Amino acid sequence: MNGSYMKEQLERFPYFQDLFQKKDLEGVLDPLTGVVSRAYIIEFAKSLIAEKVPFTFAILDLDNFKFINDTYGHAAGDGVLMDVSSGMVGFLDGYGVIGRFGGDEFLLINFRDIKYDEKKAFLNDLYETDHVLRKNVKLKDCNPFITGTIGCATFPDDATDYDGLFEKIDKTLYRGKTKGRNCYIIYVEAKHKDLVIKKISSTGIYSSMQNLVRQFEMVPGIRNKLQSVLPLLMETLRITDLYYVGKNGMIHGVLDQDLNEDVSDIDNLINDDLFSSNDLSRVAENSPKLYDFLTKRSVESALVVRIGLDDRTDGFLLLAEPNSRRIWQDDERALMYFLSKLIASRIRIDCENILE
Repeated sequence: MNGSYMKEQLERFPYFQDLFQKKDLEGVLDPLTGVVSRAYIIEFAKSLIAEKVPFTFAILDLDNFKFINDTYGHAAGDGVLMDVSSGMVGFLDGYGVIGRFGGDEFLLINFRDIKYDEKKAFLNDLYETDHVLRKNVKLKDCNPFITGTIGCATFPDDATDYDGLFEKIDKTLYRGKTKGRNCYIIYVEAKHKDLVIKKISSTGIYSSMQNLVRQFEMVPGIRNKLQSVLPLLMETLRITDLYYVGKNGMIHGVLDQDLNEDVSDIDNLINDDLFSSNDLSRVAENSPKLYDFLTKRSVESALVVRIGLDDRTDGFLLLAEPNSRRIWQDDERALMYFLSKLIASRIRIDCENILE
């Protein structure tokens, strides 16, 4: 297996020295990826806690992995898992160990980077410098772009037992997913101690659409309707404001009502009602006014939806969160597309040009 652990790499750690007295290397490694299997990476973490060895613990979840399997096939998915695993083995060599937790999730143990600034530098290198993540994986028949979301915490600073430590990394992973994925979150007690993991899937896109219609119909006038649905969108999509662009090309915020800037080239982005990306290169090329608006606000990803029926365009909705390389999910795009059609239908019924 290319990129698999070799015995001498793991024997640097006393736990594995003892383990190899009872198990051979193949019995310790995950057969697909060649990293430590689930049972032994968890046991390793627990042994470190028992011996009071400080370490940073992290969970990595590959983004949109089901899409890769569904689009390119399971062989491509396996190729992605092997490529990321191989990259992580090399990246952690000498000061840490990676194990497969299950599916597209991995556990990372890092002995070197314990303080906050050290952890931040380690994760920045993982994403930005060495590009173990945020890269194209070259496979036989495809070249998918791979990103991941990471949550991490440190023993003993953040928790003194395994269950407490895992709860912290699970919480921060969840926080990263609600921020749009493709990011890392370092556990900070003041920020994350009261974070509660909500099962997003229990709501579902159908229920979200039902609630959206209910809120939308409660008040008259499009501006009032946008104000009415915004709390639901903030809760469901984890956004801080909803922007809309009128037919005159001026952008406004539902919360930031004083906002009034020219982004009239926004329509250059739209080919089929919707544009979404966490790379603003296409925005810079096609819509420089919108690009200027986004970069002034430290926005790195955007979702734009056309408001209109048939060939008539009545405006645009924009989601743009600062300091986030967010990956917009299908259900998020579907919800915004649905809202745009609600608005367009209401404009036609009321003959109200409310987005100016």
